[in-house]
Amino acid sequence: MTTTDDVTSAASYRPNVADASSRRWLVTGAAGQLGREILGLLSELGATDVRAVTRDELDITDADATARVLDEWLGGADDGASVVLNCAAYTAVDDAETNEPAALAINGDGVANLARATAGRARLVHVSTDYVFAGDGTSPYPPDAPTDPQSAYGRTKLAGERAVRELAPADGYVVRTAWVYGAHGPNFVRTMLRLAGSHDTLTVVDDQVGSPTWTRHLGLGLIELALSDAPAGIYHCTGGGQCSWFDLARAAFTEDGLDPERVAPTTSDAFPRPAPRPAYSVMSSAQWQAAGLTPLPDWRAALHDAFERDGDALKP
Repeated sequence: MTTTDDVTSAASYRPNVADASSRRWLVTGAAGQLGREILGLLSELGATDVRAVTRDELDITDADATARVLDEWLGGADDGASVVLNCAAYTAVDDAETNEPAALAINGDGVANLARATAGRARLVHVSTDYVFAGDGTSPYPPDAPTDPQSAYGRTKLAGERAVRELAPADGYVVRTAWVYGAHGPNFVRTMLRLAGSHDTLTVVDDQVGSPTWTRHLGLGLIELALSDAPAGIYHCTGGGQCSWFDLARAAFTEDGLDPERVAPTTSDAFPRPAPRPAYSVMSSAQWQAAGLTPLPDWRAALHDAFERDGDALKP
């Protein structure tokens, strides 16, 4: 299904990112799926003042180290041209159920350390998740919808959101996204194609609904936000429209020239997991658009473009 709020086709997606070279960028979590995508985008856009830090170079759970690295990077008073894109996160959703303190150290306390170090000095753009909601909605969640995380992962990500809003209210941005896939790192699309090589048929849940989001489009959206005059706050940035994991798997098979009939639907009950998955993860882009930001393309068009551009990298 592709019910959308203001769908933009992939071909017409033109975010306003022309001024990327006018900013100084620090990307945390630079070795991850989204961090690597953003670094590639900044290079394409001609940004030359870019610092990429992995966990080995900056452990954001260390408050003193975080302050020291940010002080060194900023080098004095903020001139309005410094942006921190925080892609560092504990993303092992199931493991977080038994390791919540470890997840909280990164997703909550670590984000608080970044917010303290950047407040009043640099724009902080922090990536969050649909897991902060209960997942029992029936219409796209707006940013101010009540939060009610049902998993340890969701609770720790909500803690990070609150830290940004409390510690950096004037220049902290929280961007919730969902169902992210791309050329770098493990993700659902790559997993489906890998399994296609070893299984004649696959069963995939069709009772969880969300909005697939290509890392390239998400990265461009985050850069556009960082360059914009949008007020600080919470935003939603996902691919347009909605589908089930079953729909996404079949679409990925189709794009790879495989028979989508090899994918059969099933229910979440058939795949019990330690952490509950939201049944409904669709988030509204209305506030994103109201701030003058470009809505991401429809998920199906974006998936086609992803295979056109990164098809080899998406395959096992």
